Amino acid sequence: MAPAASTALPLVSVIIPCYNHGIYLPEAFASVWQQDYPAVEIIVVDDGSTDSTREVTQRYPAVKYIYQANQGLSAARNTGIRHSTGQYLVFLDADDWLLPDALKINAHYLLQAPTLAFVSGAHDKVFMTTGLIREEFQEVTSQHYEHLLRGNYIGMHATVMYQRWIFDVVLFDITLKACEDYDLYLRIARTYPVAHHAKRMAAYRLHSANMSGNVPLMLSTVLAVLRRQQTQLRTAAEKQAYARGQEIWKEYYSTELYRKVRTTDAAATPAELRMLATHRPSLLLRHLVQPKPIMLKKVIKKYAPASGLRLLHKAGLYNNYSPAIGKILPGDFARKSPFSTEFGYDRGGPVDRYYIEAFLQQEAALIKGRVLEIGDNEYTLRYGKGITQSDILHVDASNPHATFVGDLSNAPHLPDNSFDCIVLTQTLHLIYEYKHALATCYRILKPGGTLLLTVPGITPIDHGEWKKTWYWSFTDSALHRLFADTFPTGAVQISSFGNVFIASAFLYGMGLSEVTKEQLDHYDPQFQVINAVKATKA
Repeated sequence: MAPAASTALPLVSVIIPCYNHGIYLPEAFASVWQQDYPAVEIIVVDDGSTDSTREVTQRYPAVKYIYQANQGLSAARNTGIRHSTGQYLVFLDADDWLLPDALKINAHYLLQAPTLAFVSGAHDKVFMTTGLIREEFQEVTSQHYEHLLRGNYIGMHATVMYQRWIFDVVLFDITLKACEDYDLYLRIARTYPVAHHAKRMAAYRLHSANMSGNVPLMLSTVLAVLRRQQTQLRTAAEKQAYARGQEIWKEYYSTELYRKVRTTDAAATPAELRMLATHRPSLLLRHLVQPKPIMLKKVIKKYAPASGLRLLHKAGLYNNYSPAIGKILPGDFARKSPFSTEFGYDRGGPVDRYYIEAFLQQEAALIKGRVLEIGDNEYTLRYGKGITQSDILHVDASNPHATFVGDLSNAPHLPDNSFDCIVLTQTLHLIYEYKHALATCYRILKPGGTLLLTVPGITPIDHGEWKKTWYWSFTDSALHRLFADTFPTGAVQISSFGNVFIASAFLYGMGLSEVTKEQLDHYDPQFQVINAVKATKA
């Protein structure tokens, strides 16, 4: 059982496992002592280092130093747990650092909800070779176990603050050489409540010594960790999340490996080639683009399993090659004007409509009760069930069926807490004060009511009625941040659709009848044609 919350500030133990990263420790210590949180202890677990870790740590008397023979990261963290005294625990890798207020923010969450086993937040990735910093965050407000089955949305261990009592039940698995944090998250979230927020907690330093640079090891380990959950799955949604997670991890690490071997001078190792051949044979083909055909077939036979060879044969040996520079055959795309300037309406309908309507069909059960739709109520009538009242908001009085007239970003006449569902498709980009529009949606939804929103990502711009008010496009990352602000305590799910071919087809004005379902259903996050949000008011 979780203990009751204390009125005093609980002690936070910051545990720093260190193996030959002594040079980074002063920066890590400083990031802890600069926190606006008074009750902190720092424990360094030296996991058999041969560098200056002991000497550096002993220059700081306030830091507790523990030495053990090299046993690995999981064992070092477990040692730190045994020697700590805090009610809350944070694990900070020696080469990373905490951002200001991290301890205060996470401790506040645990004080407010002492039944939580842990709380996690966002982080910055710091690329040491280029000096670039990239903020990494994902808004997850519910179904944390399902989200973790689909992938490690936490991403960095130092963003997590644990309750001490959870380590009476679970510890880090010392048999794992990587992904031990992901394994722990899954085991805890399977049984205990956890929380996540989008506030930045820590900085993750990326350099050549990171274990995550060993891509084949990371993929094989993360899939093994995920497979441990197979016997724990209880619902159809969890089983679907598990299956999706396997594909997401394969796609992620295969893409990472492909980028690595294409951007470095070092030749791909046999393990790396086997990994591409097993999980993404098309990427292996791209990597081996220039060898003579006989050489290419020998390499593929050596590294590709039978299933990979069948895939290559079915697809056509060279179908996934990128043509050599200067050898691209653009065909009908070799033109400066699109086939249609009407979004494809004159060629069978817009291709983006496929994603919008598939999203609404999937969420049709939520289109019920009193529903507000913008412009007209076509989707309400087509997909809604159990509609008690269908309202239409139109920007002017030209629609005789409109029950409300006005701008969604400034609509005080719309009643508070009144709608079970709002259908807002392909409209937000036409509203300059889009944050005000979303605030209106939140205000007028009933508690438990849902906003179903779609927005353009990659799109032509209207040349007619909406030309002068076509202000925005939205990525899924933008939506995560936007809804963290506008639906701060609600459940938000964001979906994204599109790929390079569909994006190109849409820009050129091809119609829906001119593309295939297979082409439409393939998703590449680099080419987001449509993004969709299901946001439920708490």
